[in-house]
Amino acid sequence: MQPNTITQAPILDGAQSNHNGHDSAVHIQPMDDANRRLLQKVRPPDWRNPTPSGRYNLVVIGSGTAGLVGAIGGAGLGAKVAIIEKHILGGDCLNWGCVPSKSIIRPARVISEIRRGREMGVYVPDGVEVDFGRVMQRMRDLRADIADDDSAARIQRENVELYFGAARFTGPNTIEVVEGGEVRTLEFAKALIAAGSKATVPAIEGLAEVGYLTNETLFQLTEQPRRLAVIGSGPIGSEMAHAFVRMGTEVTMVERSDQILTREDKDAARIVQETMVRDGVKLIFGASSKRVEKSATGKVVVYEQNGEEKRLEVDAILVAVGRSPNLSGLNLEAAGIEYHPKGVVVDDTLRTTNPNVYASGDIAQKYQFTHVADATSRMVLQNAMFPGPKKKLDSLIVPWCTYTDPEIAHVGMYEHDAAEKGIAVDTFVHELSHVDRSRTDGHTDGFVKIHVKKGTDKILGATIVASEAGEMINMITLAMNANVGLGIIAKTIFPYPVQSEAIKKIADKYNRTRLKPTVKSILQAWFQFRR
Repeated sequence: MQPNTITQAPILDGAQSNHNGHDSAVHIQPMDDANRRLLQKVRPPDWRNPTPSGRYNLVVIGSGTAGLVGAIGGAGLGAKVAIIEKHILGGDCLNWGCVPSKSIIRPARVISEIRRGREMGVYVPDGVEVDFGRVMQRMRDLRADIADDDSAARIQRENVELYFGAARFTGPNTIEVVEGGEVRTLEFAKALIAAGSKATVPAIEGLAEVGYLTNETLFQLTEQPRRLAVIGSGPIGSEMAHAFVRMGTEVTMVERSDQILTREDKDAARIVQETMVRDGVKLIFGASSKRVEKSATGKVVVYEQNGEEKRLEVDAILVAVGRSPNLSGLNLEAAGIEYHPKGVVVDDTLRTTNPNVYASGDIAQKYQFTHVADATSRMVLQNAMFPGPKKKLDSLIVPWCTYTDPEIAHVGMYEHDAAEKGIAVDTFVHELSHVDRSRTDGHTDGFVKIHVKKGTDKILGATIVASEAGEMINMITLAMNANVGLGIIAKTIFPYPVQSEAIKKIADKYNRTRLKPTVKSILQAWFQFRR
């Protein structure tokens, strides 16, 4: 790789208006065949907005997962539905989130497996050669293929009326759509705000002038940065740091705290942290980024650590310090909708302060995940479209996964959550180093940790660190939803050998705690008699 300086590119190039006032040229960089296919699906260049005819049962703002689930689900119930999208269909998940990131994480894992092959007697004489351009091309091709599910054609097939343009409330039951020089007013019985979130950009002196990347621009790269600074060590920062270092980039992560993934179980974060360091990620903890400067050979992140100012020269800077809700321009005041810097205010049924307007997904939730966007929009449909009892937000059992290697997956309470609520717990742990499948696969860094209500088998929470933790956590989530405890899991037959045997081993450990000393003594006496 040759030294290069990566500058920030816009998410979307500015659209050009034709003589009818319609946006006719939206671009995503690089403008190759894959991205042209993508745009043909998620922002067709010849699209014409419909003319509103009467009141809609449901109007949805935003076409990410939350918006699409709400709109398509509402239409499936027989409602007259409209959806409004300011930029391109599919939102964060399709365009610059789940789909592109996992498309890059996969080849990075392949690289790691090839390099570890020598441990298993598999030799690749010439080593690993990474074609970064091909990795990114594959990502763009996959994204364009997967876009069928989020496309304008699919929305039309589902009998949803699609409007491209900026949405703003003009009253308690009206929304204005502005596109080019045209303005349309949509009247609604119910509305769903699903405008999502964007990458938070910290106020670091010189950052904007020197240029930076976020997850919204990272996937536009066509040249691999030789040196990459990652500011922030949350899920996005950790996933991309791990993937890029495996592809050959020199990665340095700058973090304020003393560990990565600060919201996760400390034992789990430590295992991932050790793996990342082993793979080559350089970690700078207790550091505060002060300013960014240009240099003759790159960009310089100036940070403070232990009261001392230090400098880090790189070719690109990835900012990954969190997400902020897309509130700008919605004119929520006109509809009587309260909000704060963290998003739209909703009650436990996801209703806003306007009784006819709901909000779901990133713009209203602390858990900013695609699957939470899906679940909360399904809840909105039930609560907004049907009479009777309402589904409550606190009834959701939400798992999540960070796709480092190994992965960290979690559901329910941590130990500190239970302590804060005054709930006594028993915690059971089983290391993957004692699971046969993990040993044969060479993936022994990890564990399963399950918390149960003290003296019972009722599962309150779990953390899994494993190569496929995101797959394994689903069993625990299902058990919690079905109120199935460790006792039932202990009776379940697992195929052998599988990594999820660690869960069965924990259930067996729980069962052994039920064998009280008195009962054990009686059994021992009985066995002695039988001999």
